[in-house]
Amino acid sequence: MDEPEWLSPDELEAWKALAGVLFLLPGALDSQLQRDSGLAMADYMVLVMLSEQDDLCMRMSELATSASTSQSRLSRIVARLEAAGYVTREMAPDDRRAVLATLTESGLAKLVAAAPGHVAQVRSLVFDRLTPAQVLALTDISRALAHPDDHANCELST
Repeated sequence: MDEPEWLSPDELEAWKALAGVLFLLPGALDSQLQRDSGLAMADYMVLVMLSEQDDLCMRMSELATSASTSQSRLSRIVARLEAAGYVTREMAPDDRRAVLATLTESGLAKLVAAAPGHVAQVRSLVFDRLTPAQVLALTDISRALAHPDDHANCELST
């Protein structure tokens, strides 16, 4: 087996810093949402994505892509939201192979109630600690990591 290309000292420091964030944020954000709203972070993000659509509706395949998750994981999340009455699922009228997820009035109300506490937690854990330039860099870095093909030749915007 070939020797791996080990991380440089700068890369190692960056990786350890990112790994620390990966341990901290999901638990802290999920705990706040569970405690205050009874929602998991994944549930909340699906509700947000649906709420941003003009018709509060998305194809499940598009929703999975937007959420950067697999179809099977998204199906479990949406099934949970559907059981709670926050989302409905139905076949697309124009394509019987596609399934549409639609945010219900109850789901929108749940999101509106959950948003202030979640935003306060995000602000406290992330944005209150960053400069405006760091926020822009975080956006670029996050997009590059989440969608590497879209950013193969992009430079950091400052």
